[in-house]
Amino acid sequence: EFALPDQTGQLVSLSSLLGKGPVVVFFYPRDDSPGCTVEVCSFRDQHDTFVEAGASVVGISGDDVASHDHFVKKYGLPFTLLSDGDNAYRKAIRVPSTLGIMPGRVTYVLDKTGVVQKRFASQINFSGHIDVARELVQKLSG
Repeated sequence: EFALPDQTGQLVSLSSLLGKGPVVVFFYPRDDSPGCTVEVCSFRDQHDTFVEAGASVVGISGDDVASHDHFVKKYGLPFTLLSDGDNAYRKAIRVPSTLGIMPGRVTYVLDKTGVVQKRFASQINFSGHIDVARELVQKLSG
């Protein structure tokens, strides 16, 4: 479970999202970095596919609410970004760091009961996160 502030400062909990269906939670290192921008814009471009499958998409990084708000507006992101400012949630579920210093890039797909059905980790295969999540969410909805 988590309860983290979104880009507007409102707390969002995992349980509130699970009430709507499967949830895709992707951890990314930093707003507005080149790789992270590619990743979030890929989720943006495929967002309708997730919505049609009844899934919610949520991105989490250590950036603050103001940074997330700017990032969402700059790229027209239709999903929620959550701020894990002290990386406590990231640490609690053991999202690995790259080389021990850079926050890792990991995507989890949870079914509507909250069970992790898939974990995909790759610091450089940005589109792989979307492909894995989309394929599984479509199976979970069918």
